[in-house]
Amino acid sequence: MSDDYLTVIPTDPWWQPAEEAAERAAAVVAALLPDRDGGGEQEVTWHDTVEVVTCGQNLERIRCPGCGADLSMQWWGREVTLRQEEGFTTLGAAPPCCGVETSLNDLVYDWPCGFARFEIDVLCPERGPLSARELARVAEALGHPVRQILSRF
Repeated sequence: MSDDYLTVIPTDPWWQPAEEAAERAAAVVAALLPDRDGGGEQEVTWHDTVEVVTCGQNLERIRCPGCGADLSMQWWGREVTLRQEEGFTTLGAAPPCCGVETSLNDLVYDWPCGFARFEIDVLCPERGPLSARELARVAEALGHPVRQILSRF
């Protein structure tokens, strides 16, 4: 059986909010979700280092932001592992297609993925993605732009 998650993270992988801002944003996320009848737990997490936030089984492809070429999952996995071993001090990468200097956070993921030191996760959100307007409300409460990841594990 698979579990679905809706995760909201700051657009800057290293940024973390104050606890009060995190509570405000978590309250906004909770208000945007339908009544879950006791299901769909929400968790707010601060990480000591940058963590990979993937969409799990939803990930279909990764493309280069410079030239649009498809990148192999093997290349991406090696790059993530290398950065993880270094403690995610950088997310810099040069895809093998065109060598453009970019960030693993800025690759074009289909479905979206990201990297973060802070996240709001909702298990089984029982809805589709948040709209741009809803994400703006979460960002305003948090005090920083956000992105969402819909994952299945």
